[in-house]
Amino acid sequence: MSRIGTSIDLAVEYLQQGQIVAFPTETYYGLGVDPTNVAAVARLFTLKKRPISKPLLLLISKIEQLASLTAFVPPEYLPLIEQYWPGPLTLIFPALASLNPKITAGTGTVGIRISPHPLAEKIVRGFGQAITATSANLSGMPPAQTAQEVKSMFGDQVDYILDGGSTAAGLCSTVIAIRGSQLEVIRRGEIDIFSS
Repeated sequence: MSRIGTSIDLAVEYLQQGQIVAFPTETYYGLGVDPTNVAAVARLFTLKKRPISKPLLLLISKIEQLASLTAFVPPEYLPLIEQYWPGPLTLIFPALASLNPKITAGTGTVGIRISPHPLAEKIVRGFGQAITATSANLSGMPPAQTAQEVKSMFGDQVDYILDGGSTAAGLCSTVIAIRGSQLEVIRRGEIDIFSS
């Protein structure tokens, strides 16, 4: 039976046990699992009815954690990281070969961001490594904005729901990739990097 609560420590414990945790971000609620736990990642895809051809983005709590996930950081990303992290900007990096292929959907790349939401940041910091942060919704449906919406959507299939009140909603994170040395918008979202 899924629990709704406000304990960061419990949320981290559930992640360590290979469970699914819902938590608020600066846009919508996200669903977190340990990306190194193959069974937890597979369960997350099943829960969301998400096609395995779609990768999962990851949240980190500090830039140093990129080294455990990415082959390298494109220099073109450095000004974006400095200006927009923490924030709703997901950057697509070349992934380390050791990363779970379900996370990358076989693309060889991984989307990563740092959330400015204090609860999301505390969970990732408490866990000590990246977690998944796919939106809390069934694939193709609007994401949840409250803990109760998560509960209504998934019932007892989410093991712990960290209640942080209503999220800001609006647009999802902007997703940016690099082709050659050119930045490319993969998904338009909260941040328009080309307008400033």
